[in-house]
Amino acid sequence: MMMLKTSDILKELSRTRRAAAGRDSRGRVHSAHAQRAASRVAPVGELDERVVFAARHSVVDTLARMGTSAQGLSSGDVEVARDLYGKNSVTHAKEDNLAKRLLDAFVNPFTAILAVLALVSLYTNVIAAAPTDRDPSTVIIIAIMVIISGTLRFTQETKSGNAAASLQKMITTTCTVLREGKEQEVPFSDLVPADIIRLSAGDMIPADSRVMEAKDLFVSQSSLTGESSGVEKTSAELPPVRGHRTSLTISDCDNIVFTGTSVQSGSATAVVLATGNQTSLGQMARVLDAKPPQTSFDRGVADVSRVLVRFMLVMVPIVFVINVITKQNWMDALLFSVSIAVGITPQMLPVIVTTCLAKGATSMSKQKVIIKNLSAIQNLGAMDILCTDKTGTLTEDHVVLERHLDVLGHDDDSVLGLAFLNSYYQTGLKNLIDRAVIERTDELAYCPVISDEEGTVEAVPENPIACLRDRYHKVDEIPFDFDRRRMSVVVADREGKTTLVTKGAAEEILSVCSSARIHGQNRPLTSKLRADIRARVAALNADGLRVIALASKKEPRPVGEFSTDDECEMVLMGYLAFLDPPKSTAAAAIAALHSHGVGVKVLTGDNDRVAAAVCNKVGLSPDDLILGSEIDALSDEELAERAEKTQLFAKLSPLQKARVVRVLRECCGHTVGYMGDGINDAASMRASDCGVSVDTAVDIAKESADIILLEKDLMVLDHGILEGRRTYGNMIKYIKMTASSNFGNVFSVLVASAFLPFLPMTALQLVLLSLIYEISCAAVPWDHVDSEFVARPRTWEARSIVKFMVWFGPTSSIFDIVTYALLFGVICPAVIGSSWAALAASAGTAAAAGLASLFAAVFQSGWFIESMWTQSLIVHTLRTPKIPFIQSRASAPLMVLTFSGIAIVTALPFTPLAPFLGLAPLPLSFFGWLLLIVAGYLLLANTVKILYIRRFGQLL
Repeated sequence: MMMLKTSDILKELSRTRRAAAGRDSRGRVHSAHAQRAASRVAPVGELDERVVFAARHSVVDTLARMGTSAQGLSSGDVEVARDLYGKNSVTHAKEDNLAKRLLDAFVNPFTAILAVLALVSLYTNVIAAAPTDRDPSTVIIIAIMVIISGTLRFTQETKSGNAAASLQKMITTTCTVLREGKEQEVPFSDLVPADIIRLSAGDMIPADSRVMEAKDLFVSQSSLTGESSGVEKTSAELPPVRGHRTSLTISDCDNIVFTGTSVQSGSATAVVLATGNQTSLGQMARVLDAKPPQTSFDRGVADVSRVLVRFMLVMVPIVFVINVITKQNWMDALLFSVSIAVGITPQMLPVIVTTCLAKGATSMSKQKVIIKNLSAIQNLGAMDILCTDKTGTLTEDHVVLERHLDVLGHDDDSVLGLAFLNSYYQTGLKNLIDRAVIERTDELAYCPVISDEEGTVEAVPENPIACLRDRYHKVDEIPFDFDRRRMSVVVADREGKTTLVTKGAAEEILSVCSSARIHGQNRPLTSKLRADIRARVAALNADGLRVIALASKKEPRPVGEFSTDDECEMVLMGYLAFLDPPKSTAAAAIAALHSHGVGVKVLTGDNDRVAAAVCNKVGLSPDDLILGSEIDALSDEELAERAEKTQLFAKLSPLQKARVVRVLRECCGHTVGYMGDGINDAASMRASDCGVSVDTAVDIAKESADIILLEKDLMVLDHGILEGRRTYGNMIKYIKMTASSNFGNVFSVLVASAFLPFLPMTALQLVLLSLIYEISCAAVPWDHVDSEFVARPRTWEARSIVKFMVWFGPTSSIFDIVTYALLFGVICPAVIGSSWAALAASAGTAAAAGLASLFAAVFQSGWFIESMWTQSLIVHTLRTPKIPFIQSRASAPLMVLTFSGIAIVTALPFTPLAPFLGLAPLPLSFFGWLLLIVAGYLLLANTVKILYIRRFGQLL
């Protein structure tokens, strides 16, 4: 094939790209007529077209296609390529600027309601009012509340964002590149397509590249595919496509190394195919550009806001009309109606919600959990399904030697001893398998020395590694290659007797064995014995174990003459079974999650057998597992039906994971969390209600997450879920208590407006009462939450708020009306010395007008105090389904603030501020009646609470 010059190819591509972008060679804009010309670098399926071509063609064809050679690019070619493709970096999501973060902190449905009320109050109380009647207090109070709430949210989320950003350390990573025949170290960002790179153990893969030459190359692809074991990479082209399938996936490409993966062992030379956003990692990142779905918290806030708005739209006009009819003063009626609207709205709601979330974030930070998005705390508490990857979450994310067995499947330390000699003395870079063998040998209590030809083991009580090194020395080795798929080491003992020790894949080892060591004797490998061995290996694989076979041969040939020809007529000694073991805490954490009402589902790109074995060990059922190949054939409805019953999904692509999460949310109605740390998990985290990652995750995963764990442990996540439910519990108890109390006040005002000759409370008194009550509720975020409440998932239920208001609001109105009757018929006449009827009969005189004003002030003071007592004490009744103060006690801060609020309001009529507030002192007899009224109210409220729980099954 004719080799084109690199510069010619790059210049042609440059012209094609400029034409496709609508620009000529000087960068000037013209008609975009050449879009199709750029299709040669368009993605095909999940992978870039260049990657697909290189995977299916030889190294020679690939180099020709890329316009390069084994000597690498020239400096001029590099500059042209960099101008064409840009830097080798994936475009990450941009951080919100200061203005956007401020807007998000201060603009939400709750503050919008308050803002509308503030504008109405500004007009009625300030702009349209007479100069002597102007009262900006309502506007000021609302503004202070909004500022406090927004500042708390902005400060907490900025702090969390900074903490998350600090995890992403800026490290300049370099790679070895061959240019003009010379090796040089360059930053990842300087790589361009067609560069030739050198790779060795420990290297990060800087770009999607085609392997040209490889020696014992194993690559960790877990961040992309979830595969726990290293993947072998070779330079061989892929076999021809079978069937109708034309696209390739990452797992198919055994000759391609991908950005974001790393070299476990071996070395390689590769040609760069795609960089930056054109890589597989970059294409996955594009999925994250879509607007995230509305979460459980978002829906809950919107529903509660709609309930409050509808309630105001119904009640406020009714209050206005009744007051206009009865008082004949539309301006006073309008001012009072606006005050009612303010009183209906839980003004401290934004502050309480933000404080609850901030307090939850602080508590979780002490458990090494960083909250990037405050609303994620409540989403975490509402979660009833947790989807998680397997590797590193349920497992330790490293390979261990689980068993070392003889041919019959019995534990045999002599097999481990031989395996150690092979792994320790091979000169190639130690891969995960070798390290696991050495670590397991080091754990033995004695040295497994093979003492005779029958393979018996001499138990020598000394350090096993030092002992084996002392008794055996290396003579020669036959390195690993991808044709044989095995490697051999020749060792000699103290007497000079040599032994060839070979390990490799079971089938490859069987192919060079003629006998097997059974009960200390070498027995011929008959067809039946071979079948038994294959069945035993299959059974180990079914348990999720990766099996390596081990063979040996005594005195193969004289020293210095060993070769692959010696790997014949060998004796099969046994097997090594490896596993990425489950975490010690995984089973307990999953049991805890289940006990708290959270179902766990494993979504992995790894092998189904391995995943099933892990699930069995941690308490999850692998029955009814769904494979990625099945998912594409199912409709959303069919997938939803199966997903409800399935706990394991295996061999999934990143988009299939995201689809499972979406179906569980949208079709099944679950609140879904997703925990992962790989690039293949990012789309699923974005599709979930709450994305969870860890500080060691790839950048894209951390950017997609709402919560970052500093320890990848499901038990930590379980603690976070409980904290989320406590946070929600305190938010919902405030909303329900305040909404029902305010509804009762409005209902009471309606009755008073219809029958009283004056307002039961002035607009200023209503706003002041609401303010003091709301401040006393500021300690709700620090209140205790009953253990029964956090035992199951909790979501926003706007309809339950309406039911709560309807049941408990009128309960308080009954005693408000009793208070009206007491004040109007007993207390006020006793203070004034005259009934209202007598005052009305003598209306027109200055004395009568003064007494009427005092009558109203005493009445308003009485209801002012009674409202505060009942509103504050009912907090302790409604905060728990248990008996207040006895079975469940509020936190100390809440106790102090509520009783301080009662004391302040009770004292106000007796202070110098009373005339300014329109209040008047009350007689001592009033407080005796007040105690009876409050006791009766609390008794009735507890009775209603019992009936409510019987009817609806829960209180909050």
